[in-house]
Amino acid sequence: MSLALHVQTLGRGPGRSRALTEDEASDAMRLMLQGDAAPEAVGALLMLLRMKGETAEEIAGFARAAQAGLPDLPTADLDWPSYAAGRTRGAPWFLCAARMVADEGHRVLLHGWNWTDPKVRAGLATAGIGIATNPDHAASLLDTDRIAYLPLETFHPALFRLLTLRDVLGLRSCINTVCRMLNPAAASASVQGVFHPSYRLLQAEAAQILGWNALTVIKGGGGEFERHPAKDIAAFGLRGGTLWDGTLPAVVEDTRRLSEPTGDSLDAHWITQTPDAFERAVVDATAAAAFDTLGVCTVPAHIAQTAA
Repeated sequence: MSLALHVQTLGRGPGRSRALTEDEASDAMRLMLQGDAAPEAVGALLMLLRMKGETAEEIAGFARAAQAGLPDLPTADLDWPSYAAGRTRGAPWFLCAARMVADEGHRVLLHGWNWTDPKVRAGLATAGIGIATNPDHAASLLDTDRIAYLPLETFHPALFRLLTLRDVLGLRSCINTVCRMLNPAAASASVQGVFHPSYRLLQAEAAQILGWNALTVIKGGGGEFERHPAKDIAAFGLRGGTLWDGTLPAVVEDTRRLSEPTGDSLDAHWITQTPDAFERAVVDATAAAAFDTLGVCTVPAHIAQTAA
């Protein structure tokens, strides 16, 4: 089937157009990833989806096809995507939370791309998180450090090409959501942050279609899985493969923003400098939500009270 037929399905007009089925979405993604579809058709399909609003079946179908293009990777316990642009994020404290989860013996695989914002990539080394250069390197990092970061452009260049069409189209597309649903290490649990609250339930429903077991999605700092410790945070996802929603309660009293933007660069030693009480609470509360997603009952004593 050509990509033009999928464009027709989406764009026939009022009363005639409809959403793609999961199988149709999977076929459309396969065609786009092959790289020989007409660029006009790719742009038309992505923008029609943006105007219509994606369904969970479409996201699940896209994700299945995208997963087929991944190399063989070692398994992990926790999937942690990072695809926010970071315009409203300061220091990426969520990296410290991910490191904390790994230090408790859980294998954590981060993956991502953050456009022109360098904060996450710059913070990885400071947080003690290695950037994997190939599948063997990823396996080694998970074995030795229990945590690794996969750059999307290295591990799935075809999907990266579609993601960066944002620079051509001038608008975000559903590919950003597909990347969050990639789960390259087939982890049984995933934590995801979004900027727009409407995507929380969409991603939960797509994960259920994909057969995932545990997921927590929140509106996080700058769109990352990083929670504000002084607010009650609505969470959506899966527990035992069943749709779930709940509230992550506030654990401190503070009126400041989650993180103040710090420009395009950070002091390389930001993570080793003594954080204040609020910053420690950001890390602890984020880690607590990740532990809860993993179904871990025993967590570090100093953050036990923050577990949802």
